[in-house]
Amino acid sequence: MSESLYYYIHTAPLAPEEAVRTICERRPLMLSVEASQRIQSCRQYLERRLAQNDQLLYGINTGFGSLCNIRISDNEIEDLQHHLVKSHACGTGEEVPEEIVRCMLFLKIRSLAFGHSGVRLELVQRLIDFYNADVLPVIYQQGSLGASGDLAPLAHLSLPLIGLGEVWHEGERVAAMPTLRAHGWQPLQLQSKEGLALLNGTQFSTAYALWCLAEAQRLTDLADVCAALSMDAFQCLTAPLHPALHRARPYKGQALAAQRILRLLEGSPMAAQPKTHVQDPYAFRCAPQVHGASREALEHVRHIVHTEVNAATDNPMIFPEEDSVLSGGNFHAQPIALAMDYLAIATAELASISERRTYQLISGARGLPPFLTQFPGLHSGLMIPQYTAAAIVSQNKQLCTPASVDSIPSSNGQEDHVSMAANAATKAWRVLRNVDTVLAIEWMTAAQAIHLRRPQATSPALEALLEAYREVVPPIEEDRVLSDDMAATSGFLRAQLL
Repeated sequence: MSESLYYYIHTAPLAPEEAVRTICERRPLMLSVEASQRIQSCRQYLERRLAQNDQLLYGINTGFGSLCNIRISDNEIEDLQHHLVKSHACGTGEEVPEEIVRCMLFLKIRSLAFGHSGVRLELVQRLIDFYNADVLPVIYQQGSLGASGDLAPLAHLSLPLIGLGEVWHEGERVAAMPTLRAHGWQPLQLQSKEGLALLNGTQFSTAYALWCLAEAQRLTDLADVCAALSMDAFQCLTAPLHPALHRARPYKGQALAAQRILRLLEGSPMAAQPKTHVQDPYAFRCAPQVHGASREALEHVRHIVHTEVNAATDNPMIFPEEDSVLSGGNFHAQPIALAMDYLAIATAELASISERRTYQLISGARGLPPFLTQFPGLHSGLMIPQYTAAAIVSQNKQLCTPASVDSIPSSNGQEDHVSMAANAATKAWRVLRNVDTVLAIEWMTAAQAIHLRRPQATSPALEALLEAYREVVPPIEEDRVLSDDMAATSGFLRAQLL
């Protein structure tokens, strides 16, 4: 394979968008010369430190957690690392999706490449081998407290390196050991610090955060598109989109949302026709303010994710240039916990206001038939998709209860404050899947309302989308199984460059 096709793991700042793009494109990874040198220099320094003195170095020649004062003999150091990985693999619940596992591998490789963890180059290369061959460890969503690292999920990530656990490979869930043999790989014999370096870190929470940020940005753009179609379908005024309003309250997100919706409605005969009403319901009129506030929140979340992607979150951390091995708390995922709670709340609001637009469209107001069916009574039309959206929005309200405000002490009180970032991140992931469905229901509803207003037309931009959509989901003339339409609508919208 040509080296130009590889993505080189480096230590220069990496934007979240570049990380997501690299992972989605499935570009194979290779360590840069600089990263390789940093890894090797750090390992050599650690080996010299261990050979020169009997100083206690946490997790390297001591036990873990509240057992940190127990000295481990030199001939047991390697066993210590293997016991650590095996004993901490206590995950449960649903499996982590494949795209998140790829993110975890990518982020763990990058974190080790900073050269503060003391691992061998061989270990990092094996993680790269897994990534490039799409050998994805089976990992579970529950088990991390978001401090001391995402211990349980990262232990499951690490098990196949030593020939244990299971992996997904070529569409099958199989035992790790036969997969290693098939690729000609021997199980690694972990050396000093390596098990701890694999388990410490925020790569589980950050992988979810990286995916959630990208998905939230997509859904925020999609919310503007759905709002634009709904505004024309409900014969809304365009005055709330006027730039003067948004200059008077200069939030960048609000102005951008208004600008996007106005651009989508450009050239719309429906939007241009005279209206008899003076104002529209908040769900339409305040869309720029609500969508814009979510955009502002995501900018803050992006800053946190950008920092975490470019961080080393191990413990202890090794600084050869300062002749230091420092035990600290960079594994504590409080920044990610708060950010994921914030992201969940911000994106849940997109679904909340979307469901209200759906409700207005089926209400029988402004010349549209009740439930957008020409035969109300005999047919229920789009009555029940709104129920589904309402149920989902209600569930999102429950999921948006912050995880980061909770902490349960562990390890005999040694780990007495934890972030619960993993819970915040997996909750945010569920919220985003829900938002996707609610927005699909709004689009499906608004498209049906536009159909019932024919021959009136919306804008050229929205008409082009509708034309493509009708190749996938035809108008509703009589009752049919709408869950199929909802799934097809979600898939259609995901495929569009909105």
